[in-house]
Amino acid sequence: MGEIIVGIDIGTSKVCTIIGRVDKSNQIEVLGIGTSNCEGVKKGIIVDIESTSNSIRTAVEKAEKMSNIKVGSAYFNIMGAHVNVISNRTAISVSNENREIRAKDVEKVLYTAGDVAVPEDQQVIDVIPRQYIVDGYDEILDPIGMVGVKLEIDADVVTGKITSVQNIVKSAERAGVDVDGLVVGALAAGELLLTPDEKDMGVVLIDVGGGITDISVFKNKKLIFNDSIPVGGDHITNDISIGLKISYPEAEKIKKQYELALTSLIKNDQEITVTDTGENRKKTVRVSEVVEIIEARVYEIFQLCRNLLEKAGVFEEYGAGVVITGGGISYVDGNKQLAGEAFDLPVRVAFFRHQEVSKPEFWTSFGILKFISNYRRGRGQGSEVKVQKPKVSKADSGFFSKIIKMIKDFFF
Repeated sequence: MGEIIVGIDIGTSKVCTIIGRVDKSNQIEVLGIGTSNCEGVKKGIIVDIESTSNSIRTAVEKAEKMSNIKVGSAYFNIMGAHVNVISNRTAISVSNENREIRAKDVEKVLYTAGDVAVPEDQQVIDVIPRQYIVDGYDEILDPIGMVGVKLEIDADVVTGKITSVQNIVKSAERAGVDVDGLVVGALAAGELLLTPDEKDMGVVLIDVGGGITDISVFKNKKLIFNDSIPVGGDHITNDISIGLKISYPEAEKIKKQYELALTSLIKNDQEITVTDTGENRKKTVRVSEVVEIIEARVYEIFQLCRNLLEKAGVFEEYGAGVVITGGGISYVDGNKQLAGEAFDLPVRVAFFRHQEVSKPEFWTSFGILKFISNYRRGRGQGSEVKVQKPKVSKADSGFFSKIIKMIKDFFF
C-alpha cells in the first residue's frame, strides 16, 4: 500500500493540504488536496489561532473528501527569520563488542548532535542527518550493520522560536490534527525545486507568497541563510487598488487577468472599464497603467530581497544564480527580467511538473512530503490516517514527544 504522509502549508493568504502515498521506489502519489483562505496569519506569523485552525480544518476536510481518507496527524511547515539551521558534527564510540553499528548507536549519535546550546526562547525542532562517518570513511547514509570503532555524524540541527512552534501546534490541534513534525519551508521548497548542483554551487531561492516573501540561500548543499520580508503578491493587488482607485477584489481580478510585470511585454494597450470607488462610477484605464504599477512593486520586492542579503553579509555571485517560486508573482511574465536587473545574476523561474499539484501554491505542501519521504524513508514516519472511517483516534503523545520518537525511530 505504501506509507501515507500528510503535508500542510500554513501561508499568509492560504492553507494548503496534500495527502500523498509514498511507494517502494519513493515516488509520491497524490491522493487528496485542499485549500482554504487564511486570515489568521500576518507576515508569516500566526496572530489568530481560532481563525487559523478553521482554515486548517477546511483545507484538510477538502483533501479528506477527495481522498476518502480521514487525517489524524500531519507535517507542517515552519518559516520566518526565527528559524535557524545549525551545522553540527559529533562523534561516539561504537558500544557493541564486535564493533557492529546498531540502531541504538545511531540513536545515540543523533541525540548527541541535537544537544546544542540555543537561546531561552528557542527549541530544537529537528535533527537532519547529512552524512555519517565511520572510522574516517564519509558520505555514508545508513551506517547500521557496518563495523567500526568511531561513529560520527554531520547534521543540521533546526531550531525555532518556542512561541511560534506552540502556536502552530495549538492551531493544528484545535483543527483536530496532531503534529507529526515541522519542516522548514525553505528546506521543503529546496527539496522540490532546486537541483543538487544548484544547492552545491550556491543559489538564492525567493518564494513570493501573498503577504510575505521568503529568501533562502543554499551553498555547499546546505541551507546557510533563511529570512523573509513582509511584502508579497497581495501588496501588488493593494497597489493597483489604491493607484487606480478601485476595489481590492476588482484589482485582484485585473492582476490575474493580465499577469504582466513589464510594459514592454504589452501587446495591446487597450482600455479597461473599472469602477471608481471614490466617485462610484465607471471609468477607463489602460493596460499600461496596471502593468506600470505591477512592475514597480515586483522590482521593489526583488530589490528588498537583495538588500536583505547584503545587510546579512551573504550576497555574492552565486554560481546557480536566483530561482523564483511562489504563488505571489511566479506566474507573472517579466518577473525573471526584473529579478535579473535587481540581482545582476542568472535567474530562472521554478518549474515543477505534476498533474495534481501544478500550481505553485501547492509546492511547499508537496515539498514537505518529498522532504519527509527522502529523510524519513522506510522508518515509520507516516501520518496517522484512517480510510473510510469517520472517527480518528488521537495520537498517544503530543508533538514534543514525537520529536524524540522521530529521532529514535529514524533507523528502525
